[in-house]
Amino acid sequence: MYDFDPSVWQGRVDPEDGQLGLRWHQQVQPWHEQAAAGVCLLRFATDEGVRRNQGRPGAIEGPGKVLKALANQAWHRQTPVWDAGEVRCADGNLEASQEQVGARLHRVLQQGQLPLLIGGGHEIAWASYQGLYRYLAEQNRNKSFPTIGIINFDAHFDLRVGQGQGSSGTPFWQIAEHCQSLGHPFRYACLGVNPGANTQALFQRAEELGVWYRLDSQMNSWQLTDIRAQLASFISQCDGIYLSIDLDVLPAATAPGVSAPAGRGVALELIEVLIADIVEAHQQGICPLWLADIAEYNPSFDLDGRTAKVAARLLTQLATATEQPADY
Repeated sequence: MYDFDPSVWQGRVDPEDGQLGLRWHQQVQPWHEQAAAGVCLLRFATDEGVRRNQGRPGAIEGPGKVLKALANQAWHRQTPVWDAGEVRCADGNLEASQEQVGARLHRVLQQGQLPLLIGGGHEIAWASYQGLYRYLAEQNRNKSFPTIGIINFDAHFDLRVGQGQGSSGTPFWQIAEHCQSLGHPFRYACLGVNPGANTQALFQRAEELGVWYRLDSQMNSWQLTDIRAQLASFISQCDGIYLSIDLDVLPAATAPGVSAPAGRGVALELIEVLIADIVEAHQQGICPLWLADIAEYNPSFDLDGRTAKVAARLLTQLATATEQPADY
């Protein structure tokens, strides 16, 4: 069993409604080695990568705040949810903390869980990938390595070249380098890119790496049919999906509490439709969702806990991947 903080899992109780009145805080349990298959939450409390990337600090306190918002959500599930605790990077040693998250994630994946990770800065992505890669390498020791499809809802490519160390702006470059070193395909989609927040060098790098991307101005309701078709085509070329959601892809009015608020952003309802497609592909056995993470929540700049509530909503949607399709 990993560290479990019961103070996070508190909220309203409606005893008059019995089992139909339950909320998440009454159902989530500490993860352990014999935990039944379901959803497993894992927090990475860090903003060291944000600091290195010259962003606004404060994301280190994000994971706990998101869980508090999630704790009071109404319970509509059949499969269990587990809490695998928190890895905290408070000493500046980001690389060691990322390895620790990867090791914990690897163990959770071995137990057949769907891991949902909560950051912290987007440096969580390199940690997530390390754990997933280790698990897949172990599972496919005598077979060809499966193709990981990375879908990132983000205003930024996060393909910066690290100057001797990683940051919240480098994780997908680090993943691309790792794939290249092993001769594995780098299949990466970045949806919601803000041109004003990405230099020509980043766009050129994305083109060279074969990244499928759409600008925030190309993510509109009247374009949804085309986006969904392109997403389905991307998924069909992958053996499994790693989904990453940077909350700064959303409009600042929807998600004000982020390290780098958006000037435009992509509407939440459009993001939810695309997540639903990813979840459906998992449920129908078309392409598994191996893991998902949510990054860049910064409670220092949140209004009325608005962004935490959005993150909690997205987590509850992702958690439906382990339910029967009819329940979604």
